[in-house]
Amino acid sequence: MSALILDEEVVHYEVLGRGRPLIFIHGWLGSWRYWIPTMQALSAEYRTYALDLWGFGDSGKRRERYGLEAQTEMLHGFMDQLGILKAAFVGHGLGGVVVTRFAQKYPDYADRAMAVSLPLTGAAVNAKLTNTSLAALISEFIGKGPTVDSISVESAKTDIAAVEASVKAVMEQDVKTGLEQLKSPCLLVYGEKDTVIIPPPEDGWQNGLTGNIHRLGLEESRHFPMIDEAAKFNRLLVDFLSLKSGEDLKNLELKEEWKRRIR
Repeated sequence: MSALILDEEVVHYEVLGRGRPLIFIHGWLGSWRYWIPTMQALSAEYRTYALDLWGFGDSGKRRERYGLEAQTEMLHGFMDQLGILKAAFVGHGLGGVVVTRFAQKYPDYADRAMAVSLPLTGAAVNAKLTNTSLAALISEFIGKGPTVDSISVESAKTDIAAVEASVKAVMEQDVKTGLEQLKSPCLLVYGEKDTVIIPPPEDGWQNGLTGNIHRLGLEESRHFPMIDEAAKFNRLLVDFLSLKSGEDLKNLELKEEWKRRIR
């Protein structure tokens, strides 16, 4: 277990691999732990980090830090303490909101960002996140079995107030408008069967956004495409990270050979 102290509170994180920095941020259901298989898959070429946001996992639990601004500043402080000058990011759900806000506020720190299951509007967030126990949410939205142990095992550590506060904050803002300010490339990835976050329609969602934002969907995934279709997700992430500066994001597609081999 690795940890550092920010503003007199513990920030828990784990690190794996060598190479360019790649930072993973979890969502409302779970903690850093469900990123382990993805980190392992990328660790040969990247130094991967996964941390627990305020109120989640083994990080500090002061309620005044559960807002989106404090979570964003946590990421900034984390990078400064570890001497990470620039990184690529993968954020899921709440983590997607945090990394896109971070990239807007600190563009020099953000090489690129993949936002998974990112709610573009408040209406896209399932209201059950604010009034249902985590155990019930995990059972309903994810199911049971060994593939979800990395999510459910950490749920008891979550302060439900952190979920409620951050969901409320997201519901009260227009995340899509914030994306208009992004300078870094941003890939939006959705499980097309997600019932936690309603994916935006394939057509028309990008109105008002620039060409550095692209949307892709994984047809057989729900809220956790990194678990539901891990091989496809990891290949897509590798391709995204391999894009050269200035290269068109529309070059990223779910290739037919991936689908044939995985079926």
